Amino acid sequence: MKTGLVILAVVLVIALLIGGSFVGRRNQMAIKREAVNAAWAQVDVVLQRRADLIPNLVETVKGFAVQEQVVFGEIARARSELLGARTPTDKIAANGRLDSAIGRLLVVVENYPQLKSNENFLRLQDELAGTENRIAIERRKYNEVVQDYNTYIATFPNSLVAGFGGFARNDAYFKTEEGARQAPKVKFDYGNTPAPATPKPQPAPTKP
Repeated sequence: MKTGLVILAVVLVIALLIGGSFVGRRNQMAIKREAVNAAWAQVDVVLQRRADLIPNLVETVKGFAVQEQVVFGEIARARSELLGARTPTDKIAANGRLDSAIGRLLVVVENYPQLKSNENFLRLQDELAGTENRIAIERRKYNEVVQDYNTYIATFPNSLVAGFGGFARNDAYFKTEEGARQAPKVKFDYGNTPAPATPKPQPAPTKP
């Protein structure tokens, strides 16, 4: 009888330890998942801020470069996709397309010196630059907390707790596209006029 009670007590202690560990690890996963959600909320705010700035920026550029309809159309479509996206994965993809479209717009601006000195454009450009910096900061923070969450639920025995607790890996990362790692190059077309030929050196005069 006493042996049975001892065994039962040992089993109960082990069960309590396992249960306590399970609950503790599950709570930690919940905390980390909420940290991911909070970080994404900050990213979403700055993405919305940039989306709100873009129409005014485009309208200002149109006043000087109305013929650049292709670029304006790309920006409008990318912005619409961003605002219509519902999940972080969709918004990250739409944001990448909007990044590319804005890059092409800024290349267009280089062809219009009078636009670059326009006071309204300069103000909007400063606001956009500040927003871009904020996006970069919040995007980095978001990637870090997502990585921390994914690493935590992937390690053993956390992976077992994650499976039972319904915690799935989060693959909604911001990734740097190959084309976005280099600043766009601006090429000015000055026509097909050949460059002036380099004058050939004349022979030195001979002494009589």
